[in-house]
Amino acid sequence: MFVDSRMARRALRPLLAFLIISFCFLPASLMGQLNSAGGPGIFIQGARGVVGKVVTLTGDPIPGAMVEITNNFGGQFRLVTTGRGGEFSSQYLYADKAYQPLTINSAQPQYTTSSAQGSVSAMDIWSDSNDFLLDNRSAGEITFILAASKKGYRKAYKLASDNQSGKSVSVVITLRPAREDPALLSEADLVKAVAPRLREPGSPGDLPTKDMKVYTRGVQEFLDHNHPDRAVPLLDRVAKRDAACLRCRTMLGLAELSWGDWDDARAELGEAVNAMTADQHVGLAEPLLAYGVLVSEEHDPARAIPYFQEALRYSPRDALALQELGRAEGQYLRWDAASETLKSALAAGAGPDAHLLRAEALLWAGTADEAQAELDLYRNGQDLKRLSPRARNVAARIAAKKKDAAAFAAANARPKPRGERPLDYLNNPPQGLAGFEPARDQSLLAPTLAALGQSTDDLFKNLPNTSSTEKIRQEKLNRAGQAQTSLDQEFRYLCLMPTSPWGPTPDEYRTDSSGEAVAPRGLSENFMLTSGFVSSPLVFHHLYQDGSKFRYWGQQKINGSMAYVIAFAQVPARARLCSSFRTATTSQDVFVQGLVWVDASSYRILRLKTDLLNPVPQLGLNKQTTEINFQEVHFAGLEGGFWLPQEVTVTLDWSGRRLRNKHEYSDFKVFKVEQKNKIGAPKENP
Repeated sequence: MFVDSRMARRALRPLLAFLIISFCFLPASLMGQLNSAGGPGIFIQGARGVVGKVVTLTGDPIPGAMVEITNNFGGQFRLVTTGRGGEFSSQYLYADKAYQPLTINSAQPQYTTSSAQGSVSAMDIWSDSNDFLLDNRSAGEITFILAASKKGYRKAYKLASDNQSGKSVSVVITLRPAREDPALLSEADLVKAVAPRLREPGSPGDLPTKDMKVYTRGVQEFLDHNHPDRAVPLLDRVAKRDAACLRCRTMLGLAELSWGDWDDARAELGEAVNAMTADQHVGLAEPLLAYGVLVSEEHDPARAIPYFQEALRYSPRDALALQELGRAEGQYLRWDAASETLKSALAAGAGPDAHLLRAEALLWAGTADEAQAELDLYRNGQDLKRLSPRARNVAARIAAKKKDAAAFAAANARPKPRGERPLDYLNNPPQGLAGFEPARDQSLLAPTLAALGQSTDDLFKNLPNTSSTEKIRQEKLNRAGQAQTSLDQEFRYLCLMPTSPWGPTPDEYRTDSSGEAVAPRGLSENFMLTSGFVSSPLVFHHLYQDGSKFRYWGQQKINGSMAYVIAFAQVPARARLCSSFRTATTSQDVFVQGLVWVDASSYRILRLKTDLLNPVPQLGLNKQTTEINFQEVHFAGLEGGFWLPQEVTVTLDWSGRRLRNKHEYSDFKVFKVEQKNKIGAPKENP
C-alpha cells in the first residue's frame, strides 16, 4: 500500500515517530530482520539523515522554526520543529542491497530487534516504507533539500549532501529578518548589478566543454528564468569540479543568496575571496564586492570597508563598489570620506541611491544647503510625499538642521542685556582657577585630543554593565541661588553597555530595591529630572570629536594630579551628539560648550563643565550648567580602573524658574546582564 495524501501523512506520523524512536537506540552495526511468509528479508543496516540548527544573523538560536525536508531518494517529505536551542534532526533507516519488494500475506509476521525494543506488524512497515526505509540506493550520495521558516524572518533554503559518509550531515541555517534594512543595498539590487557581469565564466577554453554547458544552463535558470533553486545544483556541480573558476563560484554564491541560502552564499563568496588572497595574480572585483555587501548586512561597516577598497583595486571605476564603500564609510561615521567617495561613485555612473547616501553624509560633513541640493537630485522632481520613508526622514533632518542654524544665528544677533557677557569658552580664557598655568601655544592640543579619544574609546569598550547607589537632591532656587524647596530620593542606578554600528550606546535605568524600573518623583511638583551622565564623555570619543572645536588653555592641579584644561564648543552643523531638553509639550536638541580637565598622565577625564552653546529662547531656556566630578572605580575581577561620575550638579534657568539637581554616586558594582529581565515599566512615566 502506497499512501501519498497529506491527511494520510498526518495519520501515519505517530507510527513513524514510534519507529524512529525504536531505532535510535540501536548502534549502526545492529541489524533487524523482517521475514514474511515465503518472502525475502530486510536487514536494517543503519541510519542516514540530517541534523542541524537554525540561527539568526548574530548566531542566536531560533526555537520554534519549521524545517521542511525533502530528498533525492524518494523518501517522504518531512516537517520538523526546532527545539529551544534551535536544533532539529531527521533520520532515515536504510536496508542492505538485498532489499526486494515484499509480498505480504495475511499471516502478518512481526518485526523484532535483537534488543527487543518492541514490535510492529510487517504490513505497517511496508505501508510506511517510503517514509523511512531506503533501498539499495543508500550506498550512493544522498542530498537533502531543507527549507526553514518562522514568522518575522525570510524563508531560508539549503542543499546538503552526506557524501556517502554513512553519517548524518550537519548543517546550520541562518534566518534573516523579514524586512530588509532600507539603509543597505538590497539583495535584489546586488544580484541585478553583479550577476550579469558573470554570464561568461571567463575566456573561451577556461572551462571544459561539458562544464561550460552546465554553467550556461545554470546561468539561464538563474538569470533568464528566475529559478535559483534549479540553478544552484548546476552551478554547484561546476564550482566543485572547477574550484579555480572565481566567476563560477561568485555566480553560485549569488544564486544561493537569491534562493535564500545565506550560509552557503557567504561561504562560497568567502572561498572566492580567499583564493584571490592566496594568489594576487588572480583578480576579480565581483566576489569582493558581493562579500562586502554581505558583511555590511551583518552591520559591521568597519570589516566591510576593506573588501570594497580591494574590489576598487581591481576595478577603480566600479560605480557600485564606490557607492557601497561610501555607504559603509557613512555607517562608520567617516562622513567626509563618504561624501567624497559617493561623489566619485556618481561621476562613475552610480544610480539615484548614491544621491540619497551623499545627502545623508552632507548632513554631517557639509551644510544643510549642500545636503538639500543632493536630495533634490535624488528626488528628480518627485513629490516629497511619494518618496520612501528613509528619504522623507532625510528631508526632515535637513529641515531641522536649517531651523537650528537659523535659531543659532538669531541668538547670536540678538542684543545681550547690558552688562551681561555671553559665554565663550573657546575665546575667553577660564577665570578663577586656582593654580592655573596658561599655555604658551597649541602644540599640546592635537596629541592630547588623540590620547583623550583613545582613553574614552577604551572606557566604553571595556566598561562592564554597572550598578551604583544614586542619591538625588532636587531643589528650587530663589534669585540669590539659595534652595527654597528640596526633594531627596535614592535609587539603584544601572548602566548597561550595548554597542551599535555607530559606537557605544549606554542605556541607563533607575530601579527600586526590588529591581523594578522607576522614575524619580518631582515633575508634578515642578522639579526637574536629569540623567545620562555616564554618556557625557562621548563628545570626546574619537568618533565624535569632529563635531566640536577645541582649544588648549593650560594646566591646573586637581586633587594632586596635573590636568590639561581644554575648552570645547559643539558645531551644530556637524555634531552627532547633543543633549535633549524636554517639557510637557515639546522637546528640543541643545548644543553645549565647556571645559574639560584631562589627567596629564592617564588622559582620563577628571572634571567636566558644560553650558549652553546659546540660549534657546523658543523654549525659554536661558542657562543650563552641568558640572561633573569623576572618580576612579575598581571592580573585582577586572584589571585597571574606570573613571565614572561621582558628583553631578545641574543648574537651570528656565522661563523665570531656577532649578538645581545634585547627584551622588557610590557603591559601584558589576551588574549581571541576566538581571536585566527584572526591569519592568517605570512606576511613574515622565
